[in-house]
Amino acid sequence: MKILLTGATGYIGARILAVLAEDGHEIVALVRSAQRLDVPEHLEGNIRVVEGDLLKPESLAEIPKDLDVAYYLVHSMGEQATGFSDSEEKCAQNFVAAVRDSTLKQIIYLSGLCHDADVSEHMASRHHVEDILRSSPIPVTVLRAGIIVGSGSASFEIMRDLVEKLPIMIAPRWVYSRCQPIGIADVLFYLRGVIAQTACLGKSFEIGGPDVLTYRDMLLQFAKTRKLRRWIIPVPVLTPHLSSLWLFLITSVNFSIARALVSSLKTNAVCHEHAIQKVLPHQCLDFKSAIERAFEKIEQNAVVSSWKDALIRSDLQPSLREYIEVPQYGCLQEACKGHYRAPKEEVLDRLWQIGGEHGWYSMNWAWTLRGWLDRLVGGVGLRRGRTHPTRLHSGDALDFWRVLTADRTEGHLLLYAEMRLPGEAWLEWRVSGDTSETVITQTATFRPKGILGRLYWYSLFPVHKLIFRRLCNAIGNNTLRSP
Repeated sequence: MKILLTGATGYIGARILAVLAEDGHEIVALVRSAQRLDVPEHLEGNIRVVEGDLLKPESLAEIPKDLDVAYYLVHSMGEQATGFSDSEEKCAQNFVAAVRDSTLKQIIYLSGLCHDADVSEHMASRHHVEDILRSSPIPVTVLRAGIIVGSGSASFEIMRDLVEKLPIMIAPRWVYSRCQPIGIADVLFYLRGVIAQTACLGKSFEIGGPDVLTYRDMLLQFAKTRKLRRWIIPVPVLTPHLSSLWLFLITSVNFSIARALVSSLKTNAVCHEHAIQKVLPHQCLDFKSAIERAFEKIEQNAVVSSWKDALIRSDLQPSLREYIEVPQYGCLQEACKGHYRAPKEEVLDRLWQIGGEHGWYSMNWAWTLRGWLDRLVGGVGLRRGRTHPTRLHSGDALDFWRVLTADRTEGHLLLYAEMRLPGEAWLEWRVSGDTSETVITQTATFRPKGILGRLYWYSLFPVHKLIFRRLCNAIGNNTLRSP
């Protein structure tokens, strides 16, 4: 079948992409930036990448008309704290307009699970998108899920941060809300299974695992699985805003996601029907097994996708091309170059492992301090880490940087700062050499915004000079031969 996949760079989209391609389907992956989609070499023949932004109808002309099935997996929750429902509405409307005249026989949408009358903006937006998709003549299949448990999912990472960092948790009352968590493997099973199922056309299904738990139960069971003892003390005084700030400060989640999630956690997310079992009989993983499987993937360095790689700054354009050309005028730079007695491949290995758990090699305390300061002013800090310990791809999150270019063959790595700054910043490496000697050219570029930006740069100039010189040497294994 010929399948249109929107949201292909997202947490769910990146995973279902590989599943569908492995099944032999012809996939048309609609992405805002082709650089952010890493297509496995053995699947390239099954995947065609089309650039388009659902907020810009004119960019959708390349979507083919001879389609069989379309997945709508687009969400804007992580890009802004409030008002994302307007963006989601426009995206859905533009999507419907773009595929209305196609040969599509089915649209598949992953929505949220909630039955309460007083729903959050996040959940109300998901349900409104359902209505928009149904406004087209194309049959829609809706799968509604609550908490999705899997390596790299926002829910999983939040629970992991809370459990592993806090022996005692002062928690809001929403820890007594009930939900029916489901493993990512089971979500993919249903997304894959409903394709071309006549009984699924024009229908909505609720999907969940076998356990119905409170969020308190989930945290305690998560702790038990990790062989940790934890105490949770619910208090009635934490408002949604304070709860969001609490999650933001303690976990790696950004404030936009924290606020949207907290507003949803106040309501129950439990399946009221199980009609999907009649169409696709399936035994879902229980919560404990889903957690254990997630950690198996982490330990094997087999995390396919992570919420952390979503664009965090709302002012960062989805297409990263705009930032790849580092500006030359109106900028301030700190450049250093070193010759090192180390094989090029060893240096590249070290460079490609920078950040995350490996840290920044030299004066790591200074990078950590900068991360904390960034968090205090509402930035992302260092807590996102990196999705994979040794691989880097364009579009990946790397602590408070975004990877723009990661061309190991050419020895070129370019990062763009997502930290809070009075300007824009790039950090670039170009590595050349052979098996006996390597040359590293490292350039930090800052484009200041007004006087404040220049004051920021010059006030930290001595610190920057020391940090960047030591960083370059550390990447070269501290075997400096000549400056």
